[in-house]
Amino acid sequence: MRLAIISGRSGSGKTTALRELEDAGYYCIDNLPAGLLPEVLKQTLAAQSADYERLAVCIDARNASSDLKRFAEMMEEIPPEVQTEVIYLDAKRDELIKRFSETRRKHPLSSRYVALQEALEAEKELLAPIANGATLTIGTSKINIYELREIIRQRVLVDETREMAILIESFGFKRGVPGDADIVFDVRCLPNPYWSVELRGKTGLDREVETFLEEQEMVEEMYVDIRKYLEKWLPRFSESKRSYITVGIGCTGGQHRSVYLTERLLRDFSSVFDNVQVRHRELRLTPEVD
Repeated sequence: MRLAIISGRSGSGKTTALRELEDAGYYCIDNLPAGLLPEVLKQTLAAQSADYERLAVCIDARNASSDLKRFAEMMEEIPPEVQTEVIYLDAKRDELIKRFSETRRKHPLSSRYVALQEALEAEKELLAPIANGATLTIGTSKINIYELREIIRQRVLVDETREMAILIESFGFKRGVPGDADIVFDVRCLPNPYWSVELRGKTGLDREVETFLEEQEMVEEMYVDIRKYLEKWLPRFSESKRSYITVGIGCTGGQHRSVYLTERLLRDFSSVFDNVQVRHRELRLTPEVD
């Protein structure tokens, strides 16, 4: 049996993630009281029904604070035959405030005496035990609902063999480091195709940019160093039973250098690991997550 626990602050995309799992065949329970999780698992295991082989529950700040505080203890009560992953979603405070303003929704912890900003901080503190125990953290500040659904498909709806899923993500530092990045390489010191008028409007996926970067000795040195580091340490992460790992490759704008190096890493590591994905954050449209 597989269990996915979804959590995160209000407005971070929990409903979107839960719906994606439901569409994939998970039996989903929204706003489950955390204290009931052990009993729910007991009942579903006893049912021995194919309908409950994959279960997803959403646990949020509407729970009793006493139950949230003992989240780590509840995780230890989960039977060993249940493959469990804890997925925590979050976004920057200003982004969450913007989303609440646009949707005119009321935060579950806000009141006439508690402002939205204070409610978000209180929520972060309440959910800290879940965030600290997360096996996958997804930052949703800069992604839309379609990208979030894709991330859930790539990172959670993986093959039952439970091979470690590797995501290599290009990004631009001017928009911030991806919130779910486990390892980050900064390649802003490399020669930048952006300063060539002919290459400025192209990306690292275009042959002209590839040719330019392949001719730079420094680019090759950087790539070899990154590849050697990952060749040594990715197997160690896999041996430690990690389910997911995200490698971020960042340049200034996330259009040229980081995209080129990410594609090269994909080609090299796809022959070593079974589940390697690529995401180019800045090459996508990014309206807000609902």
